Amino acid sequence: MPLHAVRPRTTASRATARHTPLGQGEAEVLRIVADARTPVFVTVREGGRRRYSYWRPLDSATGRGGCYVALPTAECDALHAAGRITLGDPVADPARTTYRVRAARTPAAPLRAVPRRERAA
Repeated sequence: MPLHAVRPRTTASRATARHTPLGQGEAEVLRIVADARTPVFVTVREGGRRRYSYWRPLDSATGRGGCYVALPTAECDALHAAGRITLGDPVADPARTTYRVRAARTPAAPLRAVPRRERAA
């Protein structure tokens, strides 16, 4: 079951959603997804169950890591519905479909015309 079955948001609602403040959990998920050093994936199983996860590398200082970490599905789904994260091309096999998850690119702010200053003679 692809994730594209979710009702798409209109441009106006996306613009509004981008300006709504994030909860603490959503902000932490977005921080992880936005980090280019941490590839995040969502796996969709045959029954429609989704699991967002990433690989946490081993930290030599603490000895922690070296394992897959699951992200909270509710927060990830909320970020996807709000247009703050996007899904890459699907990689399908018989039991599941996997998508790369990335932070949505925000459009650059429009350039403002700078008024010319009059020079004193």
